[in-house]
Amino acid sequence: MPVLVVPHSRMRTIVLNRPRVLNSLTLEMVGLLRRRLTEAQGDPRVQFVLFTGAGDRGFCAGGDLKALAANVRAGRCDLTERFLREEYEVDLMVHLFPKPVIVLAGGITMGGGLGLAAGADIVVADEDTRIAMPETRVGFFPDVGATGWLFAKCPPGYPEYLGLTGYELAGAECVRLGLATSLTRSARRPELRQGLENFAGTLPGDRPAAAAQLKKLLEPFFQRDIPAHPELDAWVARHFAGKATLREITASLSQCNLDDRWCQEVQQRLSERSPTALALTLKLLRLNEGRPLPEVFEAELRAGAWMIRRPDYLEGIRARLIDKDDRPHWQPASLEEVEGMEMDLGKGL
Repeated sequence: MPVLVVPHSRMRTIVLNRPRVLNSLTLEMVGLLRRRLTEAQGDPRVQFVLFTGAGDRGFCAGGDLKALAANVRAGRCDLTERFLREEYEVDLMVHLFPKPVIVLAGGITMGGGLGLAAGADIVVADEDTRIAMPETRVGFFPDVGATGWLFAKCPPGYPEYLGLTGYELAGAECVRLGLATSLTRSARRPELRQGLENFAGTLPGDRPAAAAQLKKLLEPFFQRDIPAHPELDAWVARHFAGKATLREITASLSQCNLDDRWCQEVQQRLSERSPTALALTLKLLRLNEGRPLPEVFEAELRAGAWMIRRPDYLEGIRARLIDKDDRPHWQPASLEEVEGMEMDLGKGL
């Protein structure tokens, strides 16, 4: 089974079980996740839920992009749209769940995996954790609500920076920038998990209060020495926060002076990504900042339906994941060409 359930005295563990493909999500898995969450919600014995991934390589790398692209290639965009709609519904379900949710985000936690973690009360990273929203690299945009909740979690400028560049956070950086709540050592994960499995107390009925009690229980496992990086934070805010157009960002980066080589690397990352996906990402970030989460998901669903019909979606997945030549031919090929592009995304976009 691609989703396993393990009952404990007070906890329900939900395991993503496709370790050979980094537990990437399919339509079947999304349906199973909804069912398992509904069961846990209705079972009075279950006081909290733990999400984890099978294998030792990661929690979840996101959606199964090869399968989603195959649908589009076969003219079945409706199936890929259905996956996006049902995935977003499960993500929103986690955000609104009445009981605490914990995610063990060891290893790769990206895209749709981060979408599940975003609604959790406790997200435990370790030194092996790698968190990113790399979608612009494959001709898509950071979705699963990210164009809304990144603003609630991250310091200024990082929603734009992470969403556009796909920068990969490692270990303590995941906590520093708000995409994980806690840091432990990977060697302590089995012990931490055992403590949760053996939990026999009674939690308050209020989710925030119950989550606070669980976090206090787990505090001995967590590291407190999360390094600060104020100079980098100020640099990201200066060049990315609140920018309305890609032209503003690239113009700002061309004058940056923190570290010329690093600035050039950021510009290089942007140049490798789909210009259409970059423009759409920034449009959604500006639209969804501060919006209610259900509206964010609605906007992203309309944007997703539009983007999968653009040539960059199939081309990005071909170049990065199928042929792996890393030479995508984007259409349009430059940021200048997409600046005035009409994006017929429906009402509200």
